[in-house]
Amino acid sequence: MRSITVGTRGSTLALAQTRWVVARLKEEWPDTDFRIQTISTKGDRSQESLSSMAAKGDKGFWVKEIEDALLSSRIDIAVHSLKDLPTVQPEGLEVASIPQRVDARDVLIGKEGMKRLAELPAGARIGTSSVRRKAFLRAYRPDLNILDLRGNIDTRLGALSSGDYDAIILAAAGLIRLELRPRIDEFLEADVMLAAPGQGALALETRSEDDLSVEVAYAIHDRNTDDRITAEREFLAGLGAGCMAPVGAHATIKNGVVTLEGWVGAVDGSQVIRATTSGDVAECADLGAELAQDMLAQGAAALIEAARE
Repeated sequence: MRSITVGTRGSTLALAQTRWVVARLKEEWPDTDFRIQTISTKGDRSQESLSSMAAKGDKGFWVKEIEDALLSSRIDIAVHSLKDLPTVQPEGLEVASIPQRVDARDVLIGKEGMKRLAELPAGARIGTSSVRRKAFLRAYRPDLNILDLRGNIDTRLGALSSGDYDAIILAAAGLIRLELRPRIDEFLEADVMLAAPGQGALALETRSEDDLSVEVAYAIHDRNTDDRITAEREFLAGLGAGCMAPVGAHATIKNGVVTLEGWVGAVDGSQVIRATTSGDVAECADLGAELAQDMLAQGAAALIEAARE
């Protein structure tokens, strides 16, 4: 029996995602034995804030150790949350498969009487550690009190229950994958909060020359998701921004036409640059790059650099 070792972070969500991937792969490759190996990353171990690491140019803090394990052949396939993956892979590695995406939106979970973002009272305490979400919130509701909130999903839900926050913002995908969909009070639509590029999607990364692992991973590849993600990540790459930047992007496809919306904001919410483009799905990469150039011409680079500082 062939054996494939699948590497992932050890968080509850990362393991849930990886078990889902392995179950789908097993359906396609029933005669293959799949083993899951957990790997601790710098993002898991560091006491330093992720925004601080990103500001110093420290990239890939959720993935580097996993990619090192791939390069040294200790694992054969890595499962990542795609939004955490840098837009350029190390030499010798490639994203071999992107499975079907889960809901890309952000969501609000609040205390009793605090279930809708637009209806929160002035001064309500909102918890999030995301630079992007903070920028959106400050632009949409500058009267809210936005507080840092870190940790895994259970930790964040616990902080809400303890009364430290009136509401918190999380990604829908994580809650759905952990079967916590009933906890969601409000899905935040794109006109309020645009998702991070790649949010809700997974990436299966392999060694480029490992033909077997590439073939195994590709069995659950979803072309529609791949095209949408390509547009979003080319937009992010074109801006020269990383996953910690105040950047949102979301692509949809209908009747062979891809529509890409992009957003860059000042961290303090004082300025917003927003634009949309559309074109043939075969041009999804070019559309992302072109939208990035359009927004750079409108001053997006200064907002991204200010966020780093």
